[in-house]
Amino acid sequence: MPKFFIKTYGCQMNERDSEQVTHSLIARGYERVDSEVDADVVLLNTCSVRDMAEQKALGKMGMLGRIRKNRPETVFGFLGCMAQARGAELLKEIPHLDLVVGTQKFHRVAEYVDELLVRKRAVAGIVDPRDRMDDLRFSIVDVDEESGSQSTIREQSLTPRQATAFVSIMQGCNMHCTFCIVPRTRGAERSRTIAEIVSEVRALAAQGVKEVTLLGQIVNLYGRHEFPSVAAVVGRGPAVTHRHYSKSPFVQLLEAVSAIDGLERLRFTSPHPIGFRDDLIDAIAHLPKLVEHVHLPLQSGSNRILKAMHRTYTAEKYGQLVDKIRAARPGIALTTDIIVGFPGETDSDYKATRDLVEHLQFDNAFVFRYSPRRETPAATMPDQIDEATKEVRNQDLLGVVNASTRRANEKLVGTRIEVLCEGPSKKNAARLMGRTRTNKVVVFEAAKNRIGELFDVAIERANGFSLYGTPVA
Repeated sequence: MPKFFIKTYGCQMNERDSEQVTHSLIARGYERVDSEVDADVVLLNTCSVRDMAEQKALGKMGMLGRIRKNRPETVFGFLGCMAQARGAELLKEIPHLDLVVGTQKFHRVAEYVDELLVRKRAVAGIVDPRDRMDDLRFSIVDVDEESGSQSTIREQSLTPRQATAFVSIMQGCNMHCTFCIVPRTRGAERSRTIAEIVSEVRALAAQGVKEVTLLGQIVNLYGRHEFPSVAAVVGRGPAVTHRHYSKSPFVQLLEAVSAIDGLERLRFTSPHPIGFRDDLIDAIAHLPKLVEHVHLPLQSGSNRILKAMHRTYTAEKYGQLVDKIRAARPGIALTTDIIVGFPGETDSDYKATRDLVEHLQFDNAFVFRYSPRRETPAATMPDQIDEATKEVRNQDLLGVVNASTRRANEKLVGTRIEVLCEGPSKKNAARLMGRTRTNKVVVFEAAKNRIGELFDVAIERANGFSLYGTPVA
């Protein structure tokens, strides 16, 4: 039985893509292993959003070359966004690389691995050559677009008592932010049908999954090109003023998934502020399975920089949206993404971002130094910011965010919060960890294995980004 190792860089969508590849390889009789030195096939699923992610993947693959010296029949492959962006040039940079598969061809990986493994084992004398050995390739590159690739997303393999799962609902992005390479690596927006997604979530719930996260590059714009909106009314009860509005395909999907028996929690990521219209605000207010957490990318608090980024909203509009979301679901947690050091960002631009972050008091934020990506408009903009300035702003803003996070967590000390237990704590395997509906990590000790269970935990202390407590009997 051939063995494979897969390592994932980047976002939750990459994690889900790796799960799909894993499922397809296991279905063909491969065994997953935890170390590349034990594998016949080594795959790295890559990210291109930031240069650091690319460099990590390239460095890892470079180091893996030492395996080739003792095991020349091992197959090495790059998958995902960097593979899509750089294609065949990766074969020239890394001599031992055999496979390069882009973002629309994850469903082809298993057959390509089969072909390469047979060729390599035959050349190494491990197996007899096939009758048509000449038809088999020494290397494979497939970064072509494939019509309907969103429908190739298939069921995933679950671990025992798995509590949570990611479900990809769409591929691609049409927003074309000037800093972002995703439209090039993931292609244009294309969405799965509601029926396909509901079927997958229903199967996951039947296997014991309690929480699902719907994934999309701009998840709340799901289906806007393929499926119609429907008429709806916002407002509940006789005392409420009713307003007519259109219910988007995304909200239709949220309602359909929320109705699945056995599913307890529903999340989505990552949205765009322009997709938060009345129907989605209403869903946040009234769908009980939709958790009290929204990740709402800000990117910058400067209107001038937002315009240069092609973000299509202002800082004022963003602040008003935050107020609407918080009014719709009191106690909701808000997290965000922010870029510092975008080309042309002045001290006053950065100060506008810092002031807005301080004012809005996010529960957490991912702060990134701007990283030029090839073939994006921002990469060739004038007034590129030096790395030292980026680092100063990055550390300063992290200080603001970390203080806000600590304040949010300290407010929870002394309360009881529902937690979904996901598994052992990463830092201490003797403890268990879970997440609240507001997506806060809670670490606790338990007398028995409670993975996959929902229960209350009494929060006793907060430390950094985690909460600590004791399950309530």
